[in-house]
Amino acid sequence: MTSSPVRQETLAPKSGRLVSLDLLRGATIAGMILVNNPGNDSAYWPLKHAEWNGWTPTDLVFPFFLFMVGVALVYSFQSRIARGDSPHRLMMHTFQRAVTIFVIGVILNGLFEFHLSTWRIAGVLQRIAICYLIASLFTLYASRRVRIGVIVACLVGFWVLMRYVPVPGFGVPGQDIPILHPDWNLTAWLDRRVMMGHLYEGTRDPEGILSTIPAIATCLLGVLTGEYLRSSNTPLVKARNLFFWGVVGLAAGKFWGIWFPINKKLWTSSYVLFVVGFALVCLALCYWLVDVRGWKGKWKEPFLMFGTNALTAYIVAELLAILGWTFSIEEAGRHLSVQGWVYQHVFRYVGDPAFGSLLFSLTFVLICLVPNWILYRRKIFLKV
Repeated sequence: MTSSPVRQETLAPKSGRLVSLDLLRGATIAGMILVNNPGNDSAYWPLKHAEWNGWTPTDLVFPFFLFMVGVALVYSFQSRIARGDSPHRLMMHTFQRAVTIFVIGVILNGLFEFHLSTWRIAGVLQRIAICYLIASLFTLYASRRVRIGVIVACLVGFWVLMRYVPVPGFGVPGQDIPILHPDWNLTAWLDRRVMMGHLYEGTRDPEGILSTIPAIATCLLGVLTGEYLRSSNTPLVKARNLFFWGVVGLAAGKFWGIWFPINKKLWTSSYVLFVVGFALVCLALCYWLVDVRGWKGKWKEPFLMFGTNALTAYIVAELLAILGWTFSIEEAGRHLSVQGWVYQHVFRYVGDPAFGSLLFSLTFVLICLVPNWILYRRKIFLKV
């Protein structure tokens, strides 16, 4: 890493806001709210996480957003550099923003349940904050070659750690224990050693310490994508190349997954290549339709409402979900959570529990859209 200023070939002013990025980010946030808030336990399989190895559409949502954090920070830094901000000033603001996002995540984890002994430390916002901070550091002070080296080191290094390093008390993966055993793996072991009692799944955490390493690579791959989108190539060539590399990523992830399975809860290296490939294909299609072909229409607005105030939408959804699960209503001698009461009195009558769960989730998304609609109409874009 070098302490030289930001390289002008990397962050030279090119264009304004990328509408396709806001659109895809908004669709991702809507998807995140949808899958995080089912009406019951009988949701359709695409709206559930894979139990362990493998993937479902739900497993694409979080890494999609993290990838787009990397794309967006390139555009953000470019506009700030154009206004005269120095790399040092950008880095200080990035640090403050990352700390704020991390703290918000921790607070949401313990809202209305302030038990220090079990307060979850890790989380979605916490992982975003860490990856955003580290990706920003390498974007501002390192060359593209260094960033590529860091991505390779993160992915290969994590594979080596998970595949060949003995897990204390259990043995060597592939010899003494199965590869990627849910509890007998290095990531779960380290999380228990450092955060026992504060883990989301009791014996492990899907946003744990060690699995943050490949998550950083996810964000940095977004940075490389953002830099490419600001290159001098024509928009059509950009769209074609994004699609091509997306297909390559999908194939590479599936191929590596033969030996190092695709696993969202461990954020395996094969999973990174696969989901980034998927994200590139989706971004290429959005970029071609919106920024190249110039598709217009009201259909874009709900997604842009979410995409331009993504953090706000996520926090609102989390607060509503927490309130829905924390507070209860007494009825016929039993206590139902607010969410359970709403489902029983409205969506249960649909008949099919899976369809009722879907209708509940869609209604929840629409409710979360309301504050973003108000902000969007007033052209208010909240930032931390």
